Parts: sequence; structure tokens; C-alpha cells
Amino acid sequence: MGVLSGYRVIELAGLGPCPMAGMLLADMGAEVIVIDRGPNTDPMYAKDMSRRGKKSIVVNLKSEQGRNTLLKLVATADVLLEGFRPGVTEKLGIGPDDCFAVNPALVYGRMTGWGQDGPLAHSAGHDINYISLTGALHAIGVAGQKPVVPLNLVGDFGGGTMFLVTGVLGALLEGKSSGKGQVVDAAMIEGAANLMSMCHSFSASKAWDFNRPGTNMLDGGAFYYDTYECADGKYVALGAIEPQFFQQFVTLSGVDPAVFNVQAQADQQRWPELKVELARVFATKTRDLWAEIFAGSDACLTPVLSAEEAISHPHNQARGNYQEVDGFQQPAPAPRFSRTPSSVAHGKHEAGADTRAVLQDLGFADDDIQVLLDTGAVS
Repeated sequence: MGVLSGYRVIELAGLGPCPMAGMLLADMGAEVIVIDRGPNTDPMYAKDMSRRGKKSIVVNLKSEQGRNTLLKLVATADVLLEGFRPGVTEKLGIGPDDCFAVNPALVYGRMTGWGQDGPLAHSAGHDINYISLTGALHAIGVAGQKPVVPLNLVGDFGGGTMFLVTGVLGALLEGKSSGKGQVVDAAMIEGAANLMSMCHSFSASKAWDFNRPGTNMLDGGAFYYDTYECADGKYVALGAIEPQFFQQFVTLSGVDPAVFNVQAQADQQRWPELKVELARVFATKTRDLWAEIFAGSDACLTPVLSAEEAISHPHNQARGNYQEVDGFQQPAPAPRFSRTPSSVAHGKHEAGADTRAVLQDLGFADDDIQVLLDTGAVS
């Protein structure tokens, strides 16, 4: 029984951040019911892990019967998640006001890139666009070179999914005392902006220069916080920031302690030359040999693993950080709870696999369900 057991979440089918939010809630024990529009023939859908642990019902939201069926489901739910452009659910007759009319305690979670209003609210965009307007994209990259695209982790999932889940959980907690629901307006641009908080703090303290990306402590500018190529063409990651950790690195790496010392760490002008020297040192051994040398230390040096290699790393194996679902390895649920552990209830259900069962649970008679099926309101 997960921490959210007993909660029902309605998720309007979509892509990326919103489905992942539903997946996290399902992992925590919520009953998540996806409202699909029909079968999905995209090859990537076959291995879509964000569908794990969820039920699926196909509803034609453009039909009055389909809309009414969804609203009956909403009346029994705690949360609704949607990731459409602003105004789409209102046009379908399933916007916040429509849903609050049948369930005043509902938490209505909305996931967009730009937010529900503002000059860009109705414009198309993707992760790279949202983080470009927060300074995050500008800040990531090697000095003197173009910005580096950080996958779609910062906008879609860090700034999107995680802030949507946080907002939904906060609204559920508030609803315990007020008995009222509310809209959670989660915008990826705002989440990504918040992820930059530490950098803004450093900048306010004159310890970060936003105009010189790739020259600061945490953006690869510091010689003690960067990646280095090894003799076999693979890489290690070094993050020896604190003096005691840096000293362990110096000792284990064999570099000259007269050159690599605390004063050198603080002297930003020397960082480029010291980085060149470290590159020479790391090129003398393979990645795995360096990893063996530093294993178990506090020197903050680790091998840079591929996603496939990560699955078999001893620490990930010991913690059970990956598990097989639907025939392939997936990240296991996180975070972990001491009394009510999260789990993957089941693998992906095909679109419409649970239509009849969900309607029966709502109290629909078999004859009424057949009418909905025959009219195409559900399938």
C-alpha cells in the first residue's frame, strides 16, 4: 500500500511531463486512470514506461455522452492532470469550472510550457525553448562555445513534472483542512527558473558571472568540478569542492600538492592551466582504473557511465535502483518510504484495456456500458 493508496487520479493522455507526473503518483499508490483518445500506433508507445501502473479508458471527449462519462469519473476523483494548451479543456466542457461543479474538492493539475496566461501562453514550445528564457540554457556549456542542450531534463521533467507533482501534493494537503479543491498552474518556464535559484544566489554574492558561462564553479569552469577524458576515451567526473574532499583527491591522484592546493582552488585565474594539467594526468589511465583507485574515498570522483552501464553498477544493483517491467529495465520508484513503500503495480495497459471495468466501478449497468460502446462515446 503506497503513500497515495486510496487516491484516484484522472490523467488526460498526453506526452512527456504530464504522463511522468501521473507515473510518479501511480508509483506512490494512487489509482491513475488515463483518458485515452484511441489506440496509439507510435512505435515509441510500445515501451512507454510512463504508462506503468495506470489503467486506461478510451473516451470520446467531443461527444456529449463521452464528456458526461468523464465528468462522472471526475466526481469520484481526487486529482485531474492535463497538459493541453490553455483553453482546450474549457472548449471541451471539462475545464476547471465544469469539473468543480461536480467535485468542488478536486485538485485540477495543469501542465504547460508557458503557463495559463501571458504573451506566450498560446505559443508552441519545447524544453529547449522554456529553458532558453530562464537563463538555464545560456549557463550550460563550455566557455567560448555554444550552449549545450541538457537533454529535456531541465524544462520538461525538472521544471515541469516535479513542480506539477509538488503542487498537486500541496493542494491535496491543503484540501484536507479546507475541504476545497483548486487549480495547480504548473509552467515549465517557471519551474526551470526556480531550478536556477542557487546560481542566482551565487550571482548576488558576486560568486557567479552569468555573462561568462563555462567559467564558474559549477558549470565546468573550475578544474576541480569537471569531466576528464581517460586513456581509453571514456570519462570520469570530478566534484572535489570542499577542502577535505579536494585533499583526498590530491593524495589519491598523485598530483603535486604544491601546485594543487586550497589556494589554487580559490584562484580562478589559474583554473584553465590546472585543468590542462589534470587532463594530462587523467589521460594516463583508463576510466575504470581511475574508478578503482578512488573507490570508497571521499574524493568525489566517479566514472561517467552510459545509461546502459548504470543499470549494472554495484551501487545501483545493491539499492535496486532499476527493475524489469514489461520486459525491459526501468528506473525503480523514488523516493522511498519507510512504512508505505512505492511500487510498480503493473506494466503498461493498452489504450481502452480498462474501459469496461472502470465504468462498472462507477456503477454503470452493463446495458448502459454497451450503449456507450455502440455510440462510440467510449471504446
